[in-house]
Amino acid sequence: MKMQVKPNHYFEPSYDSKERFVSYWHQINELTQLKPSSILEIGIGNGLVSNYLKQRGYNVTSMDIDFRLDPDAVASVTHIPFANESFDVVACFEVLEHLPYEQFYPSLREIRRVSKKYAVLSLPDANLVYPLYILVPKIGEIRKLIRLPRLKTPRHVFDGQHYWEIGKAGYNLQRIMKDIERAGFTLIKTYRIFEGPYYRFFVLKKE
Repeated sequence: MKMQVKPNHYFEPSYDSKERFVSYWHQINELTQLKPSSILEIGIGNGLVSNYLKQRGYNVTSMDIDFRLDPDAVASVTHIPFANESFDVVACFEVLEHLPYEQFYPSLREIRRVSKKYAVLSLPDANLVYPLYILVPKIGEIRKLIRLPRLKTPRHVFDGQHYWEIGKAGYNLQRIMKDIERAGFTLIKTYRIFEGPYYRFFVLKKE
């Protein structure tokens, strides 16, 4: 019997950086705060998040376009093979930038269609920031990401993985937010991770 070989890059030591593990914590935290009875995770990567949530008793269905990752369903985010309102929350972390931007809005519409209530996304944000950390006695920690100006907005060059990133020419945050709202979502919150500001999270509610 031939063994199924999983894609190597998800399981190499260089893939799971400290910043990525912090992102995993935020993924899990945002999902569990919504107290869902069912979750669809689109794009499972190394499976850490879905496997952890399943061990905690959450009803998680995993979906990925790559059958070698052994997801529960093999499909693309542009054509999700589930009925309308099948899941309380749909999670899609670091996936949509792997598609041409023309597929961003259709993908959001599919995510909205299968969601009953919420969607949680993360996307790469290439805007430059300076992390400010201050420890104030008797008050505690103050953490802030200070946006740094650029003389010229860089253009994105397809690197074999990402077709676009927030903060690159033509893909500012306002455009992404406009398409999210046009797809039928209300923004609950968006933020960048202090320890890894490349990751921007969006918590969305279905209108």
